[in-house]
Amino acid sequence: MKRLATICARGGSKGVADKNIRLLAGKPLIAYTIEQARASGVVTTVAVDSDSDRILDCGKEWGADLMIKRPADLADDFAPKLPAIRHCATVAEERTGHVFDTIIDLAVTSPLRATEDIAGAVEMLERDGVSNIVSAAPARQSPYYAIVEIDETGRVSHSKSPPMPLVRRQDAPPCFDLNGAVYVWTRHALFAGDDRVLGPETRLFVMPVERSLDIDTELDFQLAELLMARRNA
Repeated sequence: MKRLATICARGGSKGVADKNIRLLAGKPLIAYTIEQARASGVVTTVAVDSDSDRILDCGKEWGADLMIKRPADLADDFAPKLPAIRHCATVAEERTGHVFDTIIDLAVTSPLRATEDIAGAVEMLERDGVSNIVSAAPARQSPYYAIVEIDETGRVSHSKSPPMPLVRRQDAPPCFDLNGAVYVWTRHALFAGDDRVLGPETRLFVMPVERSLDIDTELDFQLAELLMARRNA
């Protein structure tokens, strides 16, 4: 099996400046994802995709196999992610001469993800014969119990109606937060042209909350530094 890990990292970052190459516990943020892909034991080729030469240089320094320049039209604030992943996979196949059976997209912003999360998601895809896998963690707030909406009259209601009146949060059906840490596709499913991540054959790979932090803000970065320091203590 040929498996490609795509690490897609735009140069622009609104919440945290230069987030993808900012130092976290002494290493650039992107370095953690490259190292995890390598150590997972399931990845054939690691490709870093970016519109930023600085990010591509950092990817090369930390051991990625391929550095792929992303076109400008796939790098603005409104560009969906799946076309960028397809572009990365297409260029990777052209450069290596391989047709990859499985494409694994790993978010740079998930440095607390473990190698077994990558390997486990790939194993689930190939064992169950489904189109794609998305990772998630148990939701901290439930739309059946703690998340509400306001309609045009000001009436408040739960975002999702519970099957029966709930007295305790623990009685709500289990819900999950997509954490963005690991996405896995068969090549056929990725190139089918559908930009929806969730389809009828999508399955969920559940990760613990403590490995599911997605860095989007300065506070997230500070929290990652604290958790990384505790892990390394």
